[in-house]
Amino acid sequence: MCILDLKLIQMQCPCNPINIYQNCCQKAHNDINSVPTAEVLMRSRYSAFILGNINYLQKSHHSATRPNKREKREIESWAKSVSWIKLEVLNTTKGTAMDTEGTVEFKAFYTENGQMGIIHENSNFKKENGHWVYVDGIHKK
Repeated sequence: MCILDLKLIQMQCPCNPINIYQNCCQKAHNDINSVPTAEVLMRSRYSAFILGNINYLQKSHHSATRPNKREKREIESWAKSVSWIKLEVLNTTKGTAMDTEGTVEFKAFYTENGQMGIIHENSNFKKENGHWVYVDGIHKK
């Protein structure tokens, strides 16, 4: 096992610092079919942004709304250019293991060029090919 692997095993999970990454979002990043709820998928996507795991972001995006190659590069560049601070999950509707769709309202805090930013979104999720995926979101002010 290399040093990087050990750091990932021991690090706090970006989606919730009381959890260890290995016991939280790493499971989703390694196997999207293991994601039981829309909220877990949303949290794993937030962690993927922080870790620069753009392939997971693509895989966890609905096929009808998935970013193209140019958009993917832009997302990767932007995600790596900001400093992520924290995630707050505000509300969920449906999105359980028994549902086929659901929403998650969240705030993701970051800094960019010395300025604080907040992504406040109500995200829509659906099951596609038997697992949860992000469809789109409505940004809130």
